[in-house]
Amino acid sequence: MPTDNTLRTRTKKFALRTMKLVDALPNTRAGDVVGKQLLRAATSVGANYRAAQRGRSKAEFCAKLGIVEEESDECSYWLELLCESGMVAAEALSDLMGEANEITAMIVASIRTARD
Repeated sequence: MPTDNTLRTRTKKFALRTMKLVDALPNTRAGDVVGKQLLRAATSVGANYRAAQRGRSKAEFCAKLGIVEEESDECSYWLELLCESGMVAAEALSDLMGEANEITAMIVASIRTARD
């Protein structure tokens, strides 16, 4: 399990990489809608992870991590849509999709550990 600083850094880098991707999306209605949704979810991952670190109780910590889990999984959905719609090539999204899935898995593990 990575240290908090490692996951904190990864979630920020994930947001920054997603920002670049969204800026490169086609200037279409679909690109705009999906891009905004993806950008909102990706930036929320790191912000809520940081908020979880300041949780005043185990319950608050777990609740914030639950939001991180939801948002990182939502990112996977939007990335899948970009890929399956043909808006972005699968090869261009594979690393970002992998990172979204890894972050989700790490957060799920963290929630389980915190609850035990």
